[in-house]
Amino acid sequence: MVDDETQSLAESLILHTEEIRKAISEKEAAVSMKNETEESRIFPVYRIKDIVFLAVMAACMLVTGAVMPLVGQIPIFGIIQLALALQFSLFPVIGMMKVRKPGALLFTAFCCGALLIFMNTVMFVCMLICAVIAEGAALLIFRSYRKDGACLLAGTVFFPMTLPFLYLYYRFFYSWSGSEGKAVSAFLGSSPSAAIGMSIAVTALCFFGSLIGVLISRELKKSGVIKK
Repeated sequence: MVDDETQSLAESLILHTEEIRKAISEKEAAVSMKNETEESRIFPVYRIKDIVFLAVMAACMLVTGAVMPLVGQIPIFGIIQLALALQFSLFPVIGMMKVRKPGALLFTAFCCGALLIFMNTVMFVCMLICAVIAEGAALLIFRSYRKDGACLLAGTVFFPMTLPFLYLYYRFFYSWSGSEGKAVSAFLGSSPSAAIGMSIAVTALCFFGSLIGVLISRELKKSGVIKK
Protein backbone atom coordinates (compact mmCIF):
# COMPACT_ATOMS: atom_id res chain seq x y z
CA MET A 1 0.00 0.00 0.00
CA VAL A 2 2.77 2.35 0.98
CA ASP A 3 4.75 1.37 -2.11
CA ASP A 4 1.76 2.17 -4.32
CA GLU A 5 1.35 5.61 -2.73
CA THR A 6 5.08 6.31 -3.08
CA GLN A 7 5.05 5.26 -6.72
CA SER A 8 1.98 7.38 -7.41
CA LEU A 9 3.59 10.39 -5.71
CA ALA A 10 6.81 9.90 -7.68
CA GLU A 11 4.90 9.67 -10.95
CA SER A 12 2.96 12.85 -10.18
CA LEU A 13 6.19 14.68 -9.33
CA ILE A 14 7.80 13.53 -12.56
CA LEU A 15 4.75 14.59 -14.54
CA HIS A 16 4.69 17.97 -12.81
CA THR A 17 8.42 18.46 -13.47
CA GLU A 18 7.98 17.65 -17.14
CA GLU A 19 5.12 20.15 -17.39
CA ILE A 20 7.25 22.85 -15.79
CA ARG A 21 10.17 22.04 -18.11
CA LYS A 22 7.89 22.18 -21.12
CA ALA A 23 6.45 25.53 -20.03
CA ILE A 24 9.96 26.96 -19.54
CA SER A 25 11.06 25.69 -22.97
CA GLU A 26 8.02 27.25 -24.63
CA LYS A 27 8.66 30.55 -22.86
CA GLU A 28 12.34 30.56 -23.88
CA ALA A 29 11.38 29.77 -27.48
CA ALA A 30 8.85 32.61 -27.49
CA VAL A 31 11.43 35.05 -26.09
CA SER A 32 14.03 33.88 -28.62
CA MET A 33 11.58 34.29 -31.50
CA LYS A 34 10.63 37.73 -30.24
CA ASN A 35 14.30 38.79 -30.05
CA GLU A 36 15.00 37.46 -33.55
CA THR A 37 11.99 39.35 -34.87
CA GLU A 38 13.17 42.59 -33.25
CA GLU A 39 16.70 42.13 -34.58
CA SER A 40 15.51 41.49 -38.13
CA ARG A 41 13.38 44.63 -38.33
CA ILE A 42 14.59 47.41 -40.60
CA PHE A 43 13.79 49.91 -37.86
CA PRO A 44 14.22 47.90 -34.65
CA VAL A 45 12.90 48.96 -31.26
CA TYR A 46 15.70 50.10 -28.98
CA ARG A 47 15.29 49.63 -25.27
CA ILE A 48 16.73 51.97 -22.66
CA LYS A 49 19.38 49.40 -21.72
CA ASP A 50 20.45 49.15 -25.39
CA ILE A 51 20.89 52.91 -25.66
CA VAL A 52 22.77 53.10 -22.36
CA PHE A 53 25.13 50.27 -23.31
CA LEU A 54 25.96 51.79 -26.70
CA ALA A 55 26.48 55.19 -25.08
CA VAL A 56 28.90 53.62 -22.60
CA MET A 57 30.84 52.07 -25.49
CA ALA A 58 30.98 55.49 -27.19
CA ALA A 59 32.29 57.02 -23.95
CA CYS A 60 34.99 54.33 -23.79
CA MET A 61 35.99 55.24 -27.35
CA LEU A 62 36.33 58.91 -26.39
CA VAL A 63 38.26 58.27 -23.18
CA THR A 64 40.73 55.89 -24.81
CA GLY A 65 40.97 58.24 -27.80
CA ALA A 66 42.53 60.96 -25.67
CA VAL A 67 45.83 60.35 -27.46
CA MET A 68 44.49 62.07 -30.58
CA PRO A 69 45.71 65.60 -29.65
CA LEU A 70 49.19 64.18 -29.09
CA VAL A 71 49.49 62.84 -32.64
CA GLY A 72 47.21 65.26 -34.49
CA GLN A 73 50.01 67.53 -35.65
CA ILE A 74 52.42 64.79 -36.69
CA PRO A 75 52.81 65.17 -40.48
CA ILE A 76 52.20 61.54 -41.40
CA PHE A 77 49.30 60.27 -43.46
CA GLY A 78 46.76 58.41 -41.33
CA ILE A 79 48.64 58.78 -38.05
CA ILE A 80 45.45 59.67 -36.14
CA GLN A 81 43.59 56.66 -37.53
CA LEU A 82 46.56 54.45 -36.66
CA ALA A 83 46.56 55.71 -33.06
CA LEU A 84 42.81 55.22 -32.64
CA ALA A 85 42.23 52.10 -34.76
CA LEU A 86 42.33 49.56 -31.94
CA GLN A 87 39.85 51.25 -29.59
CA PHE A 88 37.60 52.55 -32.39
CA SER A 89 37.03 48.96 -33.53
CA LEU A 90 37.09 47.14 -30.19
CA PHE A 91 34.32 49.04 -28.40
CA PRO A 92 31.89 49.35 -31.35
CA VAL A 93 32.10 45.58 -31.87
CA ILE A 94 31.35 44.90 -28.21
CA GLY A 95 28.36 47.21 -28.59
CA MET A 96 27.12 45.40 -31.69
CA MET A 97 27.66 41.98 -30.10
CA LYS A 98 25.40 43.03 -27.23
CA VAL A 99 22.84 45.08 -29.18
CA ARG A 100 22.41 42.99 -32.32
CA LYS A 101 20.17 45.45 -34.12
CA PRO A 102 20.59 47.49 -37.32
CA GLY A 103 21.75 50.98 -36.42
CA ALA A 104 23.86 49.94 -33.42
CA LEU A 105 27.12 51.08 -35.03
CA LEU A 106 25.51 54.27 -36.33
CA PHE A 107 24.20 55.17 -32.88
CA THR A 108 27.60 54.48 -31.29
CA ALA A 109 29.31 56.67 -33.90
CA PHE A 110 26.74 59.41 -33.34
CA CYS A 111 27.26 59.41 -29.56
CA CYS A 112 31.03 59.45 -29.99
CA GLY A 113 31.03 62.09 -32.70
CA ALA A 114 28.46 64.32 -30.99
CA LEU A 115 31.08 65.39 -28.44
CA LEU A 116 33.53 66.12 -31.24
CA ILE A 117 31.14 68.21 -33.32
CA PHE A 118 32.35 71.54 -31.90
CA MET A 119 36.01 70.58 -32.23
CA ASN A 120 35.93 68.77 -35.55
CA THR A 121 32.59 68.84 -37.34
CA VAL A 122 34.04 67.15 -40.40
CA MET A 123 35.13 64.13 -38.37
CA PHE A 124 31.63 63.86 -36.90
CA VAL A 125 30.01 63.81 -40.34
CA CYS A 126 32.69 61.47 -41.67
CA MET A 127 32.10 58.96 -38.84
CA LEU A 128 28.37 58.93 -39.52
CA ILE A 129 28.85 58.35 -43.24
CA CYS A 130 31.37 55.57 -42.64
CA ALA A 131 29.09 53.95 -40.04
CA VAL A 132 26.20 53.90 -42.52
CA ILE A 133 28.38 52.33 -45.22
CA ALA A 134 29.94 49.78 -42.84
CA GLU A 135 26.54 48.74 -41.49
CA GLY A 136 25.10 48.61 -44.98
CA ALA A 137 27.89 46.28 -46.13
CA ALA A 138 27.53 44.00 -43.10
CA LEU A 139 23.74 43.81 -43.33
CA LEU A 140 23.85 43.32 -47.08
CA ILE A 141 26.09 40.28 -46.69
CA PHE A 142 24.81 38.80 -43.42
CA ARG A 143 21.23 40.20 -43.40
CA SER A 144 21.42 40.87 -39.65
CA TYR A 145 23.80 41.02 -36.69
CA ARG A 146 22.83 37.55 -35.44
CA LYS A 147 26.12 36.21 -36.81
CA ASP A 148 29.37 37.32 -35.23
CA GLY A 149 30.87 37.78 -38.69
CA ALA A 150 28.58 40.75 -39.32
CA CYS A 151 29.90 42.53 -36.22
CA LEU A 152 33.47 41.65 -37.18
CA LEU A 153 33.04 43.00 -40.71
CA ALA A 154 31.35 46.24 -39.65
CA GLY A 155 33.99 46.88 -36.97
CA THR A 156 36.84 46.24 -39.40
CA VAL A 157 35.50 48.43 -42.21
CA PHE A 158 34.15 51.34 -40.16
CA PHE A 159 37.22 53.35 -39.12
CA PRO A 160 39.60 52.77 -42.08
CA MET A 161 36.96 54.29 -44.37
CA THR A 162 37.55 57.67 -42.76
CA LEU A 163 40.89 57.88 -44.58
CA PRO A 164 39.56 58.30 -48.15
CA PHE A 165 36.73 60.58 -46.99
CA LEU A 166 39.08 62.90 -45.13
CA TYR A 167 41.47 62.89 -48.05
CA LEU A 168 38.74 64.02 -50.44
CA TYR A 169 37.58 66.71 -48.03
CA TYR A 170 41.04 68.15 -47.44
CA ARG A 171 41.84 67.96 -51.14
CA PHE A 172 38.78 69.72 -52.53
CA PHE A 173 36.92 71.56 -49.77
CA TYR A 174 39.40 72.67 -47.12
CA SER A 175 41.74 75.66 -47.06
CA TRP A 176 44.59 75.67 -44.58
CA SER A 177 47.39 77.88 -43.27
CA GLY A 178 49.90 78.01 -40.43
CA SER A 179 51.07 75.02 -38.42
CA GLU A 180 47.84 73.13 -39.03
CA GLY A 181 48.41 73.50 -42.74
CA LYS A 182 51.69 71.63 -42.50
CA ALA A 183 49.96 68.56 -41.13
CA VAL A 184 47.22 68.76 -43.74
CA SER A 185 49.76 69.30 -46.50
CA ALA A 186 51.66 66.22 -45.37
CA PHE A 187 48.38 64.29 -45.22
CA LEU A 188 47.68 65.17 -48.84
CA GLY A 189 51.23 65.01 -50.10
CA SER A 190 52.16 61.57 -48.84
CA SER A 191 53.53 59.20 -51.43
CA PRO A 192 51.14 56.53 -52.72
CA SER A 193 53.22 53.77 -51.15
CA ALA A 194 53.11 55.48 -47.72
CA ALA A 195 49.36 56.06 -47.99
CA ILE A 196 48.73 52.44 -48.99
CA GLY A 197 51.01 51.15 -46.23
CA MET A 198 49.29 53.22 -43.55
CA SER A 199 45.85 52.22 -44.85
CA ILE A 200 46.79 48.54 -44.63
CA ALA A 201 48.18 49.06 -41.12
CA VAL A 202 44.99 50.84 -39.96
CA THR A 203 42.79 48.11 -41.46
CA ALA A 204 44.88 45.37 -39.85
CA LEU A 205 44.65 47.04 -36.45
CA CYS A 206 40.89 47.46 -36.86
CA PHE A 207 40.52 43.79 -37.74
CA PHE A 208 42.60 42.85 -34.70
CA GLY A 209 40.54 45.13 -32.45
CA SER A 210 37.28 43.78 -33.87
CA LEU A 211 38.44 40.21 -33.33
CA ILE A 212 39.33 40.99 -29.72
CA GLY A 213 35.91 42.60 -29.30
CA VAL A 214 34.18 39.45 -30.55
CA LEU A 215 36.21 37.21 -28.24
CA ILE A 216 35.66 39.46 -25.21
CA SER A 217 31.91 39.57 -25.88
CA ARG A 218 31.73 35.78 -26.12
CA GLU A 219 33.51 35.38 -22.79
CA LEU A 220 31.30 38.01 -21.15
CA LYS A 221 28.20 36.17 -22.39
CA LYS A 222 29.52 32.84 -21.07
CA SER A 223 30.11 34.39 -17.66
CA GLY A 224 26.70 36.05 -17.67
CA VAL A 225 28.03 39.62 -17.55
CA ILE A 226 26.40 40.34 -20.91
CA LYS A 227 23.04 38.70 -21.42
CA LYS A 228 21.74 37.78 -24.86
